[in-house]
Amino acid sequence: MTNSILQSVFNLFLKPECPLCARPTDQEFCHYCQQQLLECQFTHPGLFPGQVPIFVWGRYGGVLKRAIAALKYDGNPQIAKMLGYCLAEGWLNTVNRVPQNLVVVPIPLHPDKLKKRGFNQAELLGRGFCEITGLPIKPHGLQRVKNTEALHGLSRQQREQNLLGALRVGKDTLPPRSSVLIIDDIYTTGATVNAAIQALKLRKIKVAGVVALATTASPKSSPGSLSSMA
Repeated sequence: MTNSILQSVFNLFLKPECPLCARPTDQEFCHYCQQQLLECQFTHPGLFPGQVPIFVWGRYGGVLKRAIAALKYDGNPQIAKMLGYCLAEGWLNTVNRVPQNLVVVPIPLHPDKLKKRGFNQAELLGRGFCEITGLPIKPHGLQRVKNTEALHGLSRQQREQNLLGALRVGKDTLPPRSSVLIIDDIYTTGATVNAAIQALKLRKIKVAGVVALATTASPKSSPGSLSSMA
């Protein structure tokens, strides 16, 4: 074999594997999985009614569901950056105007769960999101003081009861006159973000909106609903 052929063979075997399909790739996901991921994005803006404007990037299923599982449970924190980029680009294409003094605050994990996992996936998503949007992130703007049970399978009422008193304002100081954009990986019934909103409002901190990567629900609002974000 010539040196160039040998180098091509070495490059093939030395390339890291796509965390979703194990194909060799020099990016976070292989080209095939990137295309499948983009197909999970809502065709129209994923806007949902709530206390504040809520934007969700895509449907929780297929490759997007596998990507979130690979991030959270399979030890692939590096893929959060690309997912955060996707979320940021979708959000920027939806808002008419980015408010001044907007600060991104991730939904926190309880310290016990954080120690076990090694990272907060919402914070990592937020860091990728902020690289694209240019917004500042306050990773400890909120803290989880109650180690809640897994919310999967619980009704809305059970989720709300489970999260009662679970979140408080954290140790990060928010700039004067700032408003918060809450970020999370999955939006389901809204119980978690509502608990976060209430915790911030108790300290008279304004919440401008919520962004999340995925949801099992269907968008309810029409395009343009985020224009009221301030």
